Amino acid sequence: MLKLHTRAALLALAVVAGVAGFAAIAGLGTAGTAARLAPPVNTGLPTVSGSAQQSQTLTTTNGTWTGAGPNFTYAWLRCNTSGNNCSPINGATSRTYTLRGADVGNTIRSRVTATNGDGSTSATSAPTAVVTRSGPGATGCPTGTGPVNVSTVSPPARLLVDGQSLAPVPVGRSTQSLTARFHVSACGGRAVQGALVYVTAVPFNQFSIAPEAPTGADGWAQVSMNKLRGFPAARHQQLLVMFVRARKQGEDVLGGISSRRLISFPVNLSR
Repeated sequence: MLKLHTRAALLALAVVAGVAGFAAIAGLGTAGTAARLAPPVNTGLPTVSGSAQQSQTLTTTNGTWTGAGPNFTYAWLRCNTSGNNCSPINGATSRTYTLRGADVGNTIRSRVTATNGDGSTSATSAPTAVVTRSGPGATGCPTGTGPVNVSTVSPPARLLVDGQSLAPVPVGRSTQSLTARFHVSACGGRAVQGALVYVTAVPFNQFSIAPEAPTGADGWAQVSMNKLRGFPAARHQQLLVMFVRARKQGEDVLGGISSRRLISFPVNLSR
């Protein structure tokens, strides 16, 4: 009888040992269960450093987190002046962000996302100050008086074509070539050096189109135009209208500080 009880006890122990061993191998059971990681928990918001001014670069910290081994990704948000109504800035996914013209008048926030094996958590910085334009003040004009180089002028300042001359004038039927001069200023009448001036007669094909001409230190640019078969454009034409554009090299021809005007000169077809 004793032997039967002993054999039963040994068999029970073997079964228990087998279950325990399987549980240890499979990672099951209370003692053998692998401890689950928790998603990262933010304990300190990211912070943004840098000047809130167009063309300046902002940098974000990661903030502080608990949770094993988080990896970080970044996004930058453009928000209203109160730091609300935010929207992600396309392509801004690194720890740094260089402020653009579109950011002027808004605030910027960074969003840091921490990820580990059990999930992701995001935290957003406080908003920056309202972004201002680059350059002295908000005028886009250099300090001082007198002529300026076009490279020192930025929005919201604009170029202005404020002077013109043409030779010969009036333009006659026998006219074979023209010499046109145009003056460009900015920032309250200061002559602009280095602006590119483009000129064409309207309608086209009356006179040739010269390459863009840069303004000199006095703000004047000069172009030469030769007569084409389209002149005169009408039997009783009294005006020769020219489209004139002044721009900063490297900027879009219709953007930045560019300026456009229509300027007319007298025509006398009896000459």
